[in-house]
Amino acid sequence: MAKATGLSPASVSYALRGMQVSEETMERVRRVAAELGYEADPIARALASGRTGTIGLLCGSLEDLWQQALAVGIGRALKDNDRYALILDAAGDPYRERTLARQLRDQRVDAMIVQPVDPAAEVWPELCESLPVVSIGDGLAGARTAGEVVFDNRAGVTMALEHMRERGHGRIAVLTPTRASTPDRPADVHVLAEAGRLGLDIEVVTAPQALTAATGVADAMLTDGHRAFFCFADSIAYGVYAASAERGLRIPADVSVMGYDDHPMSGLLTPGLTTVDWDIDGIIRAAVRTVVVAADGNSRRRRIVQAP
Repeated sequence: MAKATGLSPASVSYALRGMQVSEETMERVRRVAAELGYEADPIARALASGRTGTIGLLCGSLEDLWQQALAVGIGRALKDNDRYALILDAAGDPYRERTLARQLRDQRVDAMIVQPVDPAAEVWPELCESLPVVSIGDGLAGARTAGEVVFDNRAGVTMALEHMRERGHGRIAVLTPTRASTPDRPADVHVLAEAGRLGLDIEVVTAPQALTAATGVADAMLTDGHRAFFCFADSIAYGVYAASAERGLRIPADVSVMGYDDHPMSGLLTPGLTTVDWDIDGIIRAAVRTVVVAADGNSRRRRIVQAP
């Protein structure tokens, strides 16, 4: 490989691992590798480097369609960087999340990306001492992470609630995947603060992202007379659409609904769902770039705030 590219063995090695060389050099080396039919031996590489080439991806709940899209994008982007994703689902359960996080560490992944169910869990400071961790969505309280790609939830919540107030809604049901055991998520804190500032009557209710369960929660809220909904996941908003349709209620004439993550399916609804776009492609690029650098031993911490 070194002879065919005219580069040193070290430069070839760096290029194949996607580090410390230019994009042009990486492309040149990978093109020659493809022409020669070269494939790296993952076991030999792991023994030589002490790394497995595997990044753990711990998702909060893969019942959420946005998180499914995030996992697909991160898995593909990691493969483009010669890494492999080990994807696990916390299923919205903070206890399961803690267990799986420790299992990923024990399986010797090189680093971990997490979209936390419980950002304040005691496991994170402990875990970050032994493993580079990059969080998406919310920062991990008290933990020295390798990086964070966090949402500007204050801006997103303000945008959503001000839009609903401008449409004449003073009473709003907020449907969130947050459980009573994880009460301090920033988005939920901001929604209560902003409701007070805007003079809104807010009722916050937990709703799962799975369609059937979300529909059941929405139906109960419709029974209580709610007609305006702000949902902290588009997947939950789909449940409001389904419950409204079952009752013969029209959106937006009878019921108003707003989502929070701009899943592609949201534009196919009739009418299309009003929602907040967090630029999922930008989140994927930032998270993968940060975790690859951290896995390669760079200790510089990065914090990226994603605007809505």
